[in-house]
Amino acid sequence: MKRRENEAEEEEEDKEEEKGKMKDARKNESAAQKQPRARPYWAPCFYLRANKEMYYYVGQEIFIEGVLDCYAGMVWPAALALCHYLDTHREQLSLVDKTVLEIGAGTGLMSVVAALLGASVTATDLPDVLGKLRANVMRNTRERCRYTPQVAALSWGQDLESTYPTSVYRYDYVLAADVVYHHNFLDDLLVTMKHFCKPGTTVIWANKVRLEADLTFTENFKKAFHTSLLAEDGEIKIFMATCREEEEEGDLEIQDLLIEKKKGKEEEVEVEEESNEKLVVEKHNDVELHYVNIEKSKGKENNVAVGKKSK
Repeated sequence: MKRRENEAEEEEEDKEEEKGKMKDARKNESAAQKQPRARPYWAPCFYLRANKEMYYYVGQEIFIEGVLDCYAGMVWPAALALCHYLDTHREQLSLVDKTVLEIGAGTGLMSVVAALLGASVTATDLPDVLGKLRANVMRNTRERCRYTPQVAALSWGQDLESTYPTSVYRYDYVLAADVVYHHNFLDDLLVTMKHFCKPGTTVIWANKVRLEADLTFTENFKKAFHTSLLAEDGEIKIFMATCREEEEEGDLEIQDLLIEKKKGKEEEVEVEEESNEKLVVEKHNDVELHYVNIEKSKGKENNVAVGKKSK
């Protein structure tokens, strides 16, 4: 009897031990399930939720959806400053029926505002960010604008004449906001601006000064274009620029006008001198005629005297 009791107790202990092991195994399994699985080497190291914000310009609500993992997925301060400027200076800077190109459009807010202001807009950026850009532009301009905006790829400084030949692509305005920041393509950016800024084109560039390289680019920008400061709000500056060729053409026109005026004055002097010469000749002729008449009158008097004597 005692042996059976001992065996029963041992069996109970064994069962309890197995149950304990099973519980531990389940705990380990659940803990393993909670842990993230190993990702392949190409997967991003972090994930961010897309954000959606509402802005109000041109009397319209504008919903912009972006992402926080890249520069092009956010609305930057200079873009807001330029949108406000365009919206509040419609009489001084009318975009109605104007062709507008935005470079580095990002989320597309500024292109949307320009389209709502009546412009025919082309929003450009790198090929891999066009999806979100196109969605924002089309969502906020459909059945609201005079012209349907276009979205196109543009890589600064690369094959510009072949992809955007100046003989075909002409714009009244080139817009850019916060395109100068910590990147290695500032020279390409300036080349792109110069490519699109031809006689008749106005570049409007807004930027917040952050780094010393920003100041260097600003100096190069002023050397490349004829510039003026439209507005300034703390560290944010808005510049308006036209190409140097247009300025030189204007100088040539002024020089031509001065030359024409000089020629006109010279011709007036010549005409005046000729008229003076004619006047002198006429006066000289009048004097000669006067003396001739005197001589004739003297001759008549002599004839009369001779006739009286003969009588």
